[in-house]
Formats: sequence, structure tokens, C-alpha cells
Amino acid sequence: MTWQADLAERARAAMPAAMWQYVSSGAREGVTAAEAGAAWRDVRFLPRVLQDVSHVDPATDVLGHRLATPVGIAPTALLRAAHPEGEVAMARGAAAAGALHVVSSNAGHPFAALRLGGPWWLQAYVPPDRDSLGPVLEAAVAAGASAVVLTADTPVAGTKYRPREQDWEGVDLSWFRTNFAAPGETRWATDLGPRDIGWLREVSGVPVVVKGVLRADDARRCVGAGADAVWVSNHGGRQLDRTVATRDALPDVAAAVGEQVQVYVDGGVSSGLDVLAALSLGADAAFVGRLAVHALAAGGADEVAATLDRLTAELVEGMRIAGCARVSDTPGIAGPGRLQGR
Repeated sequence: MTWQADLAERARAAMPAAMWQYVSSGAREGVTAAEAGAAWRDVRFLPRVLQDVSHVDPATDVLGHRLATPVGIAPTALLRAAHPEGEVAMARGAAAAGALHVVSSNAGHPFAALRLGGPWWLQAYVPPDRDSLGPVLEAAVAAGASAVVLTADTPVAGTKYRPREQDWEGVDLSWFRTNFAAPGETRWATDLGPRDIGWLREVSGVPVVVKGVLRADDARRCVGAGADAVWVSNHGGRQLDRTVATRDALPDVAAAVGEQVQVYVDGGVSSGLDVLAALSLGADAAFVGRLAVHALAAGGADEVAATLDRLTAELVEGMRIAGCARVSDTPGIAGPGRLQGR
């Protein structure tokens, strides 16, 4: 059994069945969610030789932060259903590993509780009433959020076959608050546009990252509208099923805007070699979602830190064998239609 499978089993035993189903499920038949991991494993490297790898440095700069690792934590809601300390434990684990933590706007703890020494960003959905987002952004930035991650791929929530509402019976969700939605109101803006990028920058006063980008033309529109970075994501396969794997979308997006802004990716990343593949295909950082939740449920902050450290150690080993001393020194990628090295 791999360490990832063992971690998943421990997480499943520790969290309520409904939360396990929530974390594990994809949209509709789950085709996209199921394909994500295999897509990264399909990448084939072209290692370099005769390179000095006596010292390998996985550190990287991400929007002004010097991080010990290019592996970050993607935003996930309902974390207190996975572990009582929720985002606080996730933030503590990320800080211990020198990693970036992106916090859901529907966090189960006040943002002020996340002042734990490590960098963090706020993930945000734009509501129909833009003004209602202002106090949330203000509270997050006051608590130390150094960027806003605009989730752009969710005008409506994609249908998921599980969990059912009754599966949550007996699970205490009294702490959960859904931001921005009044009874009978559409939860998220269906008229989201490039103008919202500039608006978010103006209101928050911090950089804006656009998450959910899978097309080169959309990436260019985001950058043209003022985005400070773009994030290649298919929402973990939880929005439109049969959406392209992020591994396949990443090269075109990186080629289109990677010289202008940073490019990030998530979606099925679960090993150091997956991270090396992401870097080789044009990403500046890779984020883990389900794996981070598994770590949180299995052992709180300590397990989160240990998981991030393990991913980074796997990345360093892969870099050394591939002849890469820094994260910018990536190996080439074999195969038609893919980048042949950076």
C-alpha cells in the first residue's frame, strides 16, 4: 500500500462518512475526478545528466513570498467536519512546512485565528451582490491574507450524486456559515466577468489570482484584466464532469501567459513526481486538495506538515535524479504536443 493510500484509509476512519463522501466525490459520474491522478502519472521525463545536484533547493517565490516548497494547500470548505481544528490546524501544518495555505471563504473559524506565522490567501466566490463581499475581504486582509483567489469556474454548483442531505444527519455543522447567500438568493454571480478582477484588486488592496482557468484565451483575458496570476484548475472534477485534466490544460496556459504572470495548478496532484511534472509543464506552484484534507483528518496539523514535507522530499529526490538543482531547472517532457523543457 502506498503512503497516500494508507493516509486515505486513516482519514476515512477518522472523519464522518458524509464528509468522506463530500471530499471524495466528483461531479456527475466522476469521470474527471477519476482521471486526474492517472494524467499526472502519464507524464514521462527527459532527465538531464552531468549536472551538479550536490545541493537541491526546492524553495520558490510566489507573489512576494519566499516559500520552502512549491507545494501549497488548495482551498476546501467544511474542514471542521474533517478535524475539530479545521483551518487552524491546516494553517499550522502549512506554516511548519514553509508552505502556502489557501483558505476557503466559508472557513469554519474566524480569519483572525489564522494568524499563525505562515502566508495564506483567501479563496473567494463573487456573489450577485458584490458589496456583500467587501466585509469578508476586509476581515481576511486585516487578518493577514496576502492575496485573493477568485474562483471563476462556479456560476452554479455542479451536480454531485453524493453525499445526500440525510447523510449529514448526526454531524454537527452548527459552526458552518455560508457567506453571501440570503434565503432564495442565487449564491454566486452568474454574470462574472473580467471587470471583477480589477474590482477585487481595488476593494481588497492585494493581488488577485484567478482560479479555474483551463484555456489559453481565458488566461490571456485574465491577465489583460489585471490578474496577478492564473490557476489552472477544474475544481477537483467537482464542477463540469468530463472537463479536461489539468495536466493537459497546463502547457497551453503556461505558454500563453507564463512569461507575464505566475501559473499555478491543482487537480490530482498527490506525489513529489506529480509536482515535478507540474513544474516541468510550466507551473510555478502546485496545490493539493484532497490529500491535504486526508492529512488533516488523519492527524491534524502534525500530519499536514508531515505530508507536505514528504511531498517536498519526493520532489527533491526527483529533481536530483533528473539533474535539477532548482525548481526552475526542470527536466524535459517526452511526448507529442508537450513542452520539451523550460
